Amino acid sequence: MASAIPEIALHDGTSIPQLGFGTYLVPPEDTAEVVGQALEVGYRHIDTAQMYRNEAAVGEAIAASGLPRDELYVTTKLANRYHRPEDVRRSFERSLERLGLEQVDLFLIHWPLPTQYDGDYVSTWAAMTELVREGRLRSAGVSNFQPAHLDRIVAETGVAPAVNQIEAHPYFCNDGARAASTAHGTAVEAWGPLGQGKSSTTP
Repeated sequence: MASAIPEIALHDGTSIPQLGFGTYLVPPEDTAEVVGQALEVGYRHIDTAQMYRNEAAVGEAIAASGLPRDELYVTTKLANRYHRPEDVRRSFERSLERLGLEQVDLFLIHWPLPTQYDGDYVSTWAAMTELVREGRLRSAGVSNFQPAHLDRIVAETGVAPAVNQIEAHPYFCNDGARAASTAHGTAVEAWGPLGQGKSSTTP
């Protein structure tokens, strides 16, 4: 039986399961089995990324699970090499194909890249929001964005990310990014909320 995982309301009217299963560093050849096991024990939010190279295996596990699509929440992330607006769309379509889905629940800009593409991550964000308006994407968000990055995209587009997925755990609170996210109504999602299993203190 699936465990009851609380959901967090997002400012765009959608909601996200409070607990998700990340697939970072899961080899593509192992991903389908690992994600399948996660779904069996009750996870309903699966987090992948174009850069992880395991989207197809995540899609295989989803298809094999037999779970209704509306019971699953799927996140993927834009690879750094696809930040130009025309590449955002093409890469998103490829992610849909690899995942075997008609819609993704959450698509994140993986990194802001202020030193690349002439520092223009605003047009990248605008392309992401266009995907939401078209209906192929439920929620657009960002990852690893610091206060200046958030302030800029909101000021220049008028649209705040639904989610900012950042490093945040007891050994690194990342207070500035958390406060800036909250100020914009953006939900904070922690990757590695337990410090990736590492402690900075000696037992």
